[in-house]
Amino acid sequence: MAEIVLTADNFEAEVIKSDIPVLVDFWAPWCGPCKMAGPIISEIAEEYDGQFKVGKVNVDDEQDLAGTYNVMSIPTVMAFENGEIKNKAIGLKSKQEYIDLVK
Repeated sequence: MAEIVLTADNFEAEVIKSDIPVLVDFWAPWCGPCKMAGPIISEIAEEYDGQFKVGKVNVDDEQDLAGTYNVMSIPTVMAFENGEIKNKAIGLKSKQEYIDLVK
């Protein structure tokens, strides 16, 4: 499954009310490290389809959502479980480090 484009309109349904964990990538198209993390996040979405969801929040388009979760630097990747933030990583990380946020 490809990443879900998350917006203020679908964040609650896709993340907060999800019955499986969700890995959320807060990013922007102009961000160099975000561009490097993008393919890693896409790969995780394909490999872990059904085990957890993977979503992306464009912070330029969804400034209020980024503000709600105190995203000050990007990329910021958060793992949500049962509607709560379980783990968080700021900056470019390895594929395994992103996976470990959810596990």
